[in-house]
Amino acid sequence: MTATLTDFHYGAVTPVISYLMACMGSALGLRCTVRSMRRGVQQSRRIGWLSLGAVSLGCGIWTMHFIAMIGFSVNGAVVQYDTRLTLLSLAVAIVVVAIGVFLVGYRGAHPAVLGTAGLITGLGVAAMHYIGMAAMDAGGTIRYDTVAVVLSVLIAVVAATAALWAAVSVRGLWASLGASLVMGVAVTGMHYMGMAGVSVHLEHATTSSQSSVGLMSFLLAMVAGPVAVLVLAAVIVMFDPEMVLGNDEQPRRVRPATSDFTTGGYTPEQSPSPVSHRYEGP
Repeated sequence: MTATLTDFHYGAVTPVISYLMACMGSALGLRCTVRSMRRGVQQSRRIGWLSLGAVSLGCGIWTMHFIAMIGFSVNGAVVQYDTRLTLLSLAVAIVVVAIGVFLVGYRGAHPAVLGTAGLITGLGVAAMHYIGMAAMDAGGTIRYDTVAVVLSVLIAVVAATAALWAAVSVRGLWASLGASLVMGVAVTGMHYMGMAGVSVHLEHATTSSQSSVGLMSFLLAMVAGPVAVLVLAAVIVMFDPEMVLGNDEQPRRVRPATSDFTTGGYTPEQSPSPVSHRYEGP
């Protein structure tokens, strides 16, 4: 029989928290990418900022997905997850986001580069979502509506492209925060669009209509690591004065001193004080 499903078993708690996690990951990813592109940043530090941005964005997207899944319930079954596939979905999220972030971080937001990076990242995010779904055992056969799947993939690609464009184009603290709010909507929308096309055909129904305590503990344990990474990344960003103050403009060039023959090659402000010479005699 086809089971009754819900994505909001705990009401608005899970969608709101998952949206906030998506916004947090997006904001950190944007700010770190902006920081990496400032003039004068050393190569090693640039790689570090881009890596931190990619990990933050990947963890934010993945955490959003699994917090949302806490609210997923199959009436008549207890949902369980495969640990290896769950961790694989996290690795996929981080790797594909890193590919996109490093492409635009080094190549810029040229249309061809942005399109390629957005496509790779978007397909990777969609793959993360469906690998996470493959890790789920709902006590029956999980089926997907083709239209919903296609729409969710399209949303993922568009959202990833927009996020990468914002990462290299948006300047200023408040502009980045605004962009992260929009990205949170896109990422969350992709997830719930995909879930709208899910149906479960149960082989053996049970009397349980909600997630077990063991499932809740498992999901919280899985989410704890990425959340800790996001908190650590937030601390690093907060302790960078230029990031907090939104000082994302390129540093000014120091104007060279102008030469003046009357001061021996110095500007009046730089001219050395004259030294008097007195003849003392033999």
